[in-house]
Amino acid sequence: MPNTLNAIKETTLKDNPDIREGDLDFVLGERLGYTPSEYQLHLNDELNEEQLKQANKDIKKLRRGVSPQYILGFSWFYGYKILVKRGVLIPRFETEELVKWALDNIQDQTKILDLGTGSGAIMVALAQELAKKDINNLQLYASDITDNALRESEENFLKYDIDVITRKANVLIGLEKFDVIISNPPYIKLSEKDLMDENVKKNEPEEALYGGADGLDFYRKFVKQVREHLNSYGQFFMEFGFSEKEQLEELFAKELPDFEIEFRNDLAGKPRMVHGRWQK
Repeated sequence: MPNTLNAIKETTLKDNPDIREGDLDFVLGERLGYTPSEYQLHLNDELNEEQLKQANKDIKKLRRGVSPQYILGFSWFYGYKILVKRGVLIPRFETEELVKWALDNIQDQTKILDLGTGSGAIMVALAQELAKKDINNLQLYASDITDNALRESEENFLKYDIDVITRKANVLIGLEKFDVIISNPPYIKLSEKDLMDENVKKNEPEEALYGGADGLDFYRKFVKQVREHLNSYGQFFMEFGFSEKEQLEELFAKELPDFEIEFRNDLAGKPRMVHGRWQK
């Protein structure tokens, strides 16, 4: 096996065209503790025997189609290292925009639910960033439908020393009332499954990805339940698929006429986020 990062890259990508260069760079760089810029500066450095063995193990997993975040056991989200493993959704950078929107609307003494928490990435980012803003006296909750996700979220809450109460729940059934609910729910249409990245299909949990035939199964349940689980003038922040805005507008207008609803585009200019505030 070649012993410089550059040579390893060239050989691996030549022999394995299915491996994405970005995934390979991410795994090699993170194993060595390099930032992206440091990684570029060290491409011609020789790896020692232990580093070469680790690189070889990781490349074998990439060949098998294992997601790079699962190989490393973590992903980055809002600047925080989030533990992830198979059976738990890998946090997406796009969701950071949802967190930013929520951060601008949360005050002291707020009771917050991260609904469908997965790895707990959203709650970790919220809690850490709110502390930086000196917003205090928060009651933090996280729920999910799977035990795998709840266990992994609890690991992340422990890692960051965040006091979060976790609950197992299908959407909001069995939960109490909150001031803010934030969620990145399953919203991919089943008809889009064949268009999904192979790594995603092979590795990530279907229950966290797919939202039924039109992607809206979760939202239909949510709008029926949300009034029973929000305090007066409570808010929700949710992500959705960029092709689903029109249907969601109709759904919210019909089911939540007493809510002030606002949609926002992501940085790519696509509609991806919605904020609702109960006018009562």
